[in-house]
Amino acid sequence: MLAERVTAPTEVVTRRGSDNFHRIALAVLLVGTAVLYLWNLTASGYGNEFYAAATQAGSQSWKALLFGSLDPGNTITVDKPPAFLWVSGLFARVFGFSSWSVLAPQAIEGVLAVWLLYATVKRTSGPWTGLFAGAALALTPVATLMFRFNLPDALLVLLMVAAAYCTVRSLEKASPWWLMLAGAAIGFGFLTKMMQAFLVLPGLALVYLFAAPTGLMKRFLHLLGAGLAVVVSAGWFIALVDLWPSDSRPYIGGSTDNSLWELAIGYNGLGRIFGGGRGGGGGGGGNVGFGGETGITRLFGASMGGEISWLLPAALIGLALGLWFTRRAPRTDRTRAALVLWGGWLLVSGVVFSYMGGIMHPYYTVALAPAIAALVAISGRELWRGRAHFPARVGLALMVAVTGVWGYILLDRVPTWLPAVRWILLGLTALAVFALLFGVKRGALLGVVMAAVLTGTGGYAFATAAQAHSGSIPMSGPVQSGQRGGPGGFGGQTSSELAALLAQTDTEWAAATTGAQSAASLQLSSGRPVIAIGGWNGSDPAPTLEQFQRYVSDGKVRYFVSGRDNGDIAEWVAANFEAQTIGGQTVYDLDSGS
Repeated sequence: MLAERVTAPTEVVTRRGSDNFHRIALAVLLVGTAVLYLWNLTASGYGNEFYAAATQAGSQSWKALLFGSLDPGNTITVDKPPAFLWVSGLFARVFGFSSWSVLAPQAIEGVLAVWLLYATVKRTSGPWTGLFAGAALALTPVATLMFRFNLPDALLVLLMVAAAYCTVRSLEKASPWWLMLAGAAIGFGFLTKMMQAFLVLPGLALVYLFAAPTGLMKRFLHLLGAGLAVVVSAGWFIALVDLWPSDSRPYIGGSTDNSLWELAIGYNGLGRIFGGGRGGGGGGGGNVGFGGETGITRLFGASMGGEISWLLPAALIGLALGLWFTRRAPRTDRTRAALVLWGGWLLVSGVVFSYMGGIMHPYYTVALAPAIAALVAISGRELWRGRAHFPARVGLALMVAVTGVWGYILLDRVPTWLPAVRWILLGLTALAVFALLFGVKRGALLGVVMAAVLTGTGGYAFATAAQAHSGSIPMSGPVQSGQRGGPGGFGGQTSSELAALLAQTDTEWAAATTGAQSAASLQLSSGRPVIAIGGWNGSDPAPTLEQFQRYVSDGKVRYFVSGRDNGDIAEWVAANFEAQTIGGQTVYDLDSGS
C-alpha cells in the first residue's frame, strides 16, 4: 500500500505530462496543416472558374445558392449537386467575393478533415497513432492539391471522414444514434458529389455488422436506421428540386431531363463507371488527365501514381498483416474493426477507380487518402508494438522498404525536380530497415522510420503547394498543371475592353455565350451575370431558343459573345444582329436588330 501511495502521484504526473505533450503535438499538426493549405492561396486566382462563377452567383442570389446556379439569373446549374457551393457561397456572402473567399473554404475543410481523422484513429489506436494518420493525410499530394482548390472533393472527403468517426463511435456501445449520424454524413456527401460518397458505405456497414457489441438482429436493425438516415439526408433536396416548378428554377446542368435524380444515376453515376453517353469519354490510356489505362495498376501509373500511391503499397501490406495477426481476436476487437473499416473503404473505392470506364480524373483519388493514412498508421503501430517478435519486425521493415523504394520510383518520374530528395529517401529507408531488423534502440529508430515514410510524399506535397493551379483538371507535383483536356476547355482570357463593356450594363444578364467556361470567365472579369448557353460543354438544352428570344425581346440580356460552337441560338443571333469585334472577340449588341 505504501508503494502504491508513493508511485501513484508520479504516474499521474507522467500521464499528465504526456497528455500535455500530445496536445502540443496536435496543435503543431493542425497549425502546420493550415499553413500548408492557406499559404499563398490566392496565387491560383479563382482556381476552377466554372465553380468560382457559381460561388459568385450564390453570393448574389439566394436561389442561385440553393440550387448551385452558374449565374445569379438562375439559367442553369453546375453539373454537380450544390452542397460544396453552399459553403463557399455563404463564405463569400460573409467575407465578400474574392479569390480568397473562393479557395479558403476548401483549406479549412482540409484542416478539419485532418483533425477528424486524428480523432477517429485515436479512438481505436491511441493519440500518437492518430497524429501520424493526420500527418499522413495532410502530406498526401492530392490532398494538398484538393484542399487548396475549389472542387467538391474537399467537402466530400471531410464528410466521409465524419462518417467514419461516427461509425467508430457507434461501435463502442452499439449506438444506433451515432450510426445514423454516419448515414447522415454520407447523405450530405451525396449532395456534394453524388454516388462517389456511397463507395465508403460497404466498409462502414460491414464493420458494424461484424464488430458492433450487440446481437445480430439489433445490428441489422441499426443498419436499416442508418440507411434511412442516408435516404432522408440526401433525398430531401432531390424532392425539393423535383417538387419546385421547373419554370421558376434553373435547369439541372448535366441532366437529360432537368432532373437531379437522372443526373445522379446517369452523368454522375453509371456513366462515370461504365462510360458512354454524357458520362463517358474517359480519354483513353494516353491521357493522364483522365486516369490513363484502366486496370489493377492504374493507381500506380503516370496519371495517378504521384497523386495518391506514395503510401498505398504500405497500406495494403499493413492491412493484410494486420488482419492476419488479429485473426484470432474477439469479434469486437477494436483494432481489427478499424482495419476492416478503413480496408473496406480503400479496397472498394480503389477497385472502382481502377476499372471505371467513364470520366475519371486523377484528383478523384483524394477520396482514398484518409483510408491509406489510417491503415499505415494503425498497422504500423501494431507492428511496432510487436517488433520484439521477428515476424512483426520483418513486416514493419517491409512496409518501410516498399514505401522508400516506391517513393524513389515516383520521384524519378520527375528527374529535374530536386534530384537529391530521392537519394536522401533511399538512404533514410536503408537506415530504417537496417535499424528495424537489427534492433536499434527505440528513440532513434522511431524518428528514422517516420522520416523514411513521410519524406517522399511530404516533399511532393510541398512542391504541390508551391504551384498555382487552375482549370478543370489540376494535378499534383512540382510542374504547373492546369487544364489537361476534357470537355469544355478554357473560355480564354477576357479582354479588359470587353470586361469593361459588360460591367457597364444594367440588364438582368450582361451577356450570353456558349459553354460554361467562357461564360464563367466573362462573369468573373466583369462582375455581371452571364448566361452559359448549354451549360458545362454547351450541350444542355438550356436556355432553349424560344426562351432566349423571350429574354432578348424583354430586354433582359444585352450582348451575345460568340463561343466555340455554333448552335440554333448563335445562328439566330448572327442572322438578326450586327457583329462587332471587341478585345479580339465577336460581340453582338442585342439591344437593336440588324
